[in-house]
Amino acid sequence: MTDTPFDTANTQAPHLTTLSIVSHGQGKLVAALLQDLAHCTGIAQVLITQNLPEPPIACPDSLTTRVRTICNTHPQGFAANHNQAFKHCNTALFAVLNPDIHIQSDPFPTLAHTLANNKTGMVAPAVYHPNGTAEDSARHFPTLRQLFGKLLGLGDGRIHFNTQIPVAVDWTAGMFMLFKADTYRALGGFDEGFFLYYEDVDICVRLWKSGHAVVLHPGVHVIHAAQRASRRNLRYLKWHAASMLRYFRLHLGRLPHTEQP
Repeated sequence: MTDTPFDTANTQAPHLTTLSIVSHGQGKLVAALLQDLAHCTGIAQVLITQNLPEPPIACPDSLTTRVRTICNTHPQGFAANHNQAFKHCNTALFAVLNPDIHIQSDPFPTLAHTLANNKTGMVAPAVYHPNGTAEDSARHFPTLRQLFGKLLGLGDGRIHFNTQIPVAVDWTAGMFMLFKADTYRALGGFDEGFFLYYEDVDICVRLWKSGHAVVLHPGVHVIHAAQRASRRNLRYLKWHAASMLRYFRLHLGRLPHTEQP
């Protein structure tokens, strides 16, 4: 791992956040995200994992002393990369962000305030496509009945909302998740038995089972251009299928009851 020093003073303040971003040769996307983050408050450190060899990533001057770069010797999965980054987290909050997230206005103060609820373990913003349509980032837990209905075109389990206030949901997608660090630690982080898919569903199941609510804040927005790689690439499709089977093996018939905190 290569890193630069950062200021560790008062990192346990309840609003300060460590961010984990994983780059798969996506340096330009990460550099653009860092430009967005330079205007955000409460960020104590940014951990960038370069999962594949690539040149150093450009960083705004205001973030230079708060950025660490982790260079993997071999590629790892979503769960392993973020768990590895979390080992360097010494703040009260821990956020997982995809490189292709675009932040138009600072989401962290409002999300951190929402997370202050003792029953809330993770909060996420509403996610929109660049064309302005809402992404399917919040959904009901996958079930065999739901998957069968999806095949028949009867719905994909997404949760529709017409409010701007925080609402409890079954699970949110892993492109932007803000955790209480103590909760993430108690759960053991993401399950590294998954690879690229269903890690986000699984950790939300475990959050609910441990008594912590998963919350979406529709009043906070970020932009994300969904890749949907598993629909075009056989290798990704195989990973998706394997992760789905693992999820059902772990949770089929044992899903938690979810309710508003």
